Amino acid sequence: MPIAPEYLQPTAILDSDHPEVRRYALETVGTAREDATLAAVRLFYAVRDDIWYDPYYPFYRPEHYRASAVLRSRRGYCISKAGLLCALGRACRIPSRLGFADVRNHLATRELIERMGGDVFVYHGFTEFFLGGKWVKATPTFNQKLCRKHRVAPLEFDGRTDAVFQPFNLEAAQYMTYVRYHAPQADIPLETILAAWRAAYGAERVNSWIAASEAAGGRSAHDFNRETVWQGSEKNKG
Repeated sequence: MPIAPEYLQPTAILDSDHPEVRRYALETVGTAREDATLAAVRLFYAVRDDIWYDPYYPFYRPEHYRASAVLRSRRGYCISKAGLLCALGRACRIPSRLGFADVRNHLATRELIERMGGDVFVYHGFTEFFLGGKWVKATPTFNQKLCRKHRVAPLEFDGRTDAVFQPFNLEAAQYMTYVRYHAPQADIPLETILAAWRAAYGAERVNSWIAASEAAGGRSAHDFNRETVWQGSEKNKG
């Protein structure tokens, strides 16, 4: 299968040619540089656990997603973490692209549900690697510590099968439902994502998120680690 060249090239956002990105990628894969599958697996676990999940990370400018900036901050939400993983893959000459889906998150915090106005997360992001002659999904969103707090098994990735969110948590409560997939992208389509959020959540709500981020000086507007884990209702028991 021919691979589009853009899946190996840097962009202004996915700056896979940045010295810090290249250094981190090569140090992470170590002796696996000639084994694309093992290299992708090592990159996945590095981004999953080294980059802290933060849903309040700034989101409305291209520089908020720049791979080198996310790597430096060691924080990000699903799209920024997926973008970093994509850039790291390209730095290792692994064809990499971004995948997107709308998901229903049954185990988000109460505060995050209130902020979103519901439990559907539009344009959740993940990474896709071309390995073994096919595209394989890798979702590095939630680090181990966060998964333990939410009673969810951390996602594992073997480079051969899709690593996507599980439908149930460790207590058989409904966890994540994939509502709709969007077309894969070679770069982060920021304007498309923001337009989709304004359509889904309302322009006023999205503008309030931007204002809160601006007021926080570009830092996270809230401390996600202090929020209440919301288990949903008993009807979610499987």
